[in-house]
Amino acid sequence: MTDQERLELEAAAFRSLLQHLRSRPDVQNIDMMNLTGFCRNCLSKWYKAAADDIGIALTADQAREEIYGMPYSEWKSKYQKEASAEQQAAFTKASDKGPAA
Repeated sequence: MTDQERLELEAAAFRSLLQHLRSRPDVQNIDMMNLTGFCRNCLSKWYKAAADDIGIALTADQAREEIYGMPYSEWKSKYQKEASAEQQAAFTKASDKGPAA
């Protein structure tokens, strides 16, 4: 596999991941964090860091909009629910293991 082919496959897989996440707004970020150690916000931070690394001007808000498919404030008002005590406890326990990348 060439570097270009790998790049194209990785980009396609990332686009599929974003589409999947956008089709599942019922999956809360805290649940993702508790199960996987990352969430949509982590992806937006990684996206911005990648832009920074190669000199592309991108704000944190623009990166979030790329990941969420809409402004973050809109996504929050439409889909984000208050975390339950159990979700918060699981997050605290998972956070004790150390931060996600």
